[in-house]
Amino acid sequence: MDSIISVAGSYIDWDVKSLLLFTAIFILTADYIRSRRPHSFPPGPRAFPIVGNIFTVDYNRAHESMTQLAGKYGDVYSLRMGQEWMVVLNGFEAVKEALVNQGDSVVDRPYLPLQWDVGLGIVFSSGSTWTQQRRYALSTLKYFGLGKKSLEPVILDEFTYCAKDLIGYKGKLFDPQHIINNAVSNIICSLVFGHRFEYGDEKFVNLIKWFGKALQLQASIWAQLHNSFPLLMRRLPGPHQTVLHIWNNVKDFIRVQIKEHRQNWDPSDQKDFIDCYLNEIEMNKGQADSTFDETILVHCLLDLFVAGSETTATTLRWAFLYMAKYPEIQAKVQAEIDRVIGQSRQPSMEDRVNLPYTDAVLHEVQRMGNIVPLSLPHATNRDIQLGGYTIPKGVIIIPNLTSVLFDKKEWKTPNTFNPGHFLNEEGKFVKRAAFIPFSAGKRVCLGENLARMELFLFFTSFMQHFTFSMPAGVKPAMDYCFGMTLAPCPYEICTISR
Repeated sequence: MDSIISVAGSYIDWDVKSLLLFTAIFILTADYIRSRRPHSFPPGPRAFPIVGNIFTVDYNRAHESMTQLAGKYGDVYSLRMGQEWMVVLNGFEAVKEALVNQGDSVVDRPYLPLQWDVGLGIVFSSGSTWTQQRRYALSTLKYFGLGKKSLEPVILDEFTYCAKDLIGYKGKLFDPQHIINNAVSNIICSLVFGHRFEYGDEKFVNLIKWFGKALQLQASIWAQLHNSFPLLMRRLPGPHQTVLHIWNNVKDFIRVQIKEHRQNWDPSDQKDFIDCYLNEIEMNKGQADSTFDETILVHCLLDLFVAGSETTATTLRWAFLYMAKYPEIQAKVQAEIDRVIGQSRQPSMEDRVNLPYTDAVLHEVQRMGNIVPLSLPHATNRDIQLGGYTIPKGVIIIPNLTSVLFDKKEWKTPNTFNPGHFLNEEGKFVKRAAFIPFSAGKRVCLGENLARMELFLFFTSFMQHFTFSMPAGVKPAMDYCFGMTLAPCPYEICTISR
């Protein structure tokens, strides 16, 4: 009897093993058949079963990793992230062909579960939501001065607040991140919230301090795992949960602002973006095709708040580092500003044409700073041809802006800080087609005009009044922290009043 039970047990044991083996083989075979590269699809590195190329990319330097892969697989190559295919575009010509020449075909954003869990506003939405919200945001922000001369005093007044704090350090080492983030954030806050925040406002300071952390995590392997295996990752702890926690705190902050506007709202006196949007909600009630509601408002304000704060502040922090690294360039900028503007008045956007070297230096900071190294992902809404390959509908497109801003075919010394990239032989400023730090096509950055104005007025004002340097014998560290934005690692610097 015992021997019969033993034999039966061994059969059951082998049946379980066989079942597990069969299941594993079935899953791997099905994964291979389902996820193999389609015919005429771009080449790329070999993908592992289930996870694809998730572990192919170095997420501490993904922009460099993806640029290096182009050297092996070409300017148009593919990666499989989990079960999703993405195509990475490298070099100015490939990026231009997709975003500009075939812009209508790649205007959508892909479905990214982590971003959907945060919420969709303007930046990551598609279709009618994106069309309505972007058009409305642009027209309303222009009404309140976006890209107009009327916004100049707001920016220059904010510089005055910022300068007082810098003077207070009396040339001692300090970390400029808090002051610069606060100053830049106050510009978009004045447009959307109707007021600025004091630099000592602890809640506001903590809020914008976490922007960089969230953007860093959203470009990490944890975010990629969440997007590839959302059902599993939503139930697991980890840094991807920190992203959601940070953005939920930001949305709570925004909801308080909306609530205060609701309490004091006067439809006949619209002072800022929120006032106007609340009016738009009331006007569109009952319309089936309307995308205007308070939930969307929260997500749109999140997009405007973060986009209007992080990228410009990060660019200025890079500018300080480059000026400290190249004091001879800083001195030349200051000499031009002294000659054109002097010390008796504030700069104006009208001065830009007469400050070609200053403008060139600022553009070179943006190029070398490479603030949004992989742009934001697009998605094909129909089958298209790119680089001789067929890209099916629904594939994620990654425009590698790093490969454009450092394209050897477009820049004389791509890896060297050289303001001459934006100057002709007569010393006049020249535009460069491959200068696309704000991306290109229909999805070009919504706040490009605001960012350009802020960068010029802030940078010129800083150079007019201060000299940035490191202590004797100390060289600026140009290390970066990779994320959706490429920020300098935290540093300390000296500012001396001129």
